[in-house]
Amino acid sequence: MTKQTHKGLKVFSAVLLGLLLILLLVVAGLWGHEIISVASIRQLTEANPEHNDGATYEMHVSGDYYFDDFLEHGGASTDSQLISFITGKITKGIIPMNIKTTDISCSAFTATTEEGDRVFGRNYDFSKTNTAIVYTNPGHGRHASVSTVDLSFISVDKEQGITGMVDKILCLAAPYVPLDGVNDAGLSCGIFMSYQGGGKGIGTDQQTEKPDLTSTTMLRMILDYAATVDEAVALVEQYDLHDSANSSFHYMIADAQGNSAVLEWVGTDASTDTDGSRRTLNVIRNTDNFQCITNFILADGYYREGDSQPGLDRYDYLTEQLTESNGTVADEEAAMALLAGVGRRNWQETHPDSNGTTIHSVVYNLTDCTSYWVGNEHYGEAAYSFHCAPEK
Repeated sequence: MTKQTHKGLKVFSAVLLGLLLILLLVVAGLWGHEIISVASIRQLTEANPEHNDGATYEMHVSGDYYFDDFLEHGGASTDSQLISFITGKITKGIIPMNIKTTDISCSAFTATTEEGDRVFGRNYDFSKTNTAIVYTNPGHGRHASVSTVDLSFISVDKEQGITGMVDKILCLAAPYVPLDGVNDAGLSCGIFMSYQGGGKGIGTDQQTEKPDLTSTTMLRMILDYAATVDEAVALVEQYDLHDSANSSFHYMIADAQGNSAVLEWVGTDASTDTDGSRRTLNVIRNTDNFQCITNFILADGYYREGDSQPGLDRYDYLTEQLTESNGTVADEEAAMALLAGVGRRNWQETHPDSNGTTIHSVVYNLTDCTSYWVGNEHYGEAAYSFHCAPEK
């Protein structure tokens, strides 16, 4: 090899190395936070078909996941608009995404422990699916939180779970589809189907001049920006709600100061509530030491005698138990036991429906800003129980 050839190879290698370095810097600049987030995904439990268990994962989201940008651009009034924003920002249009919801039944309550801690307990009832416990800490004055996500909402296969890089990239949309969560101010929120208008429900679809939010992005906004129930309500009042997947939803929020509220978008009554664009926000605040929610509308006068009220049986059970105790539970374990009482495997024996599994039960301690999470009714089993808190 001549000196000139050797020198040429050195120059070529240096140029190639420089180009590679530039490429790496470009990739890091475009997807730095996304790479860190994907690398954080870890499996906590495996699927078990014999118990109808999906897998459970955890994910630590790096960066602010562009939610400020989402709100600044007016949010989204449809799932397709939300998908377009997420794919454009997070995957830069390279990996397509999809967001969907389905027929779910859930129960929740607020209460106080004997030591004075405020708690928010929630069951998520569905069929088999995979879930993720998602940690976010976006900074920029927004609250850190820990939330639960049903991964089928972002098209992770219910039977296979996360099997490769494409599935992990899909998980980058997880901050936009929380089911419930608590933030570092002790504010908790959950979303529940309300079955308005018959069948799975006719979604709320407000059409005013306000900016727009879909069902789960409303919950994300509450967790990120609100510290109290009053702050959450004030935020929600600034937006039009557009329910996802042709279903209807309502919410319960609670804070560390002992306040809670159910947020519902309703028409005049159940028999005429078939036009989601005509619904208005109705806020039902707690008047007792506790509050409950399942899958029917709580607004006074909404139902007539004989109207179907999905989840009324579970609501009555929780209300009766908490009335007897004046809204007090001994501790977080007692709160979890109350959730177990309306867990699907127990409840299904006398109150069958299509959702035969409680995918997760969680007790959020609003005083300590922590969560006690149990997968798929494995109550008392350490391998399926997780204690979490927002990362500061």
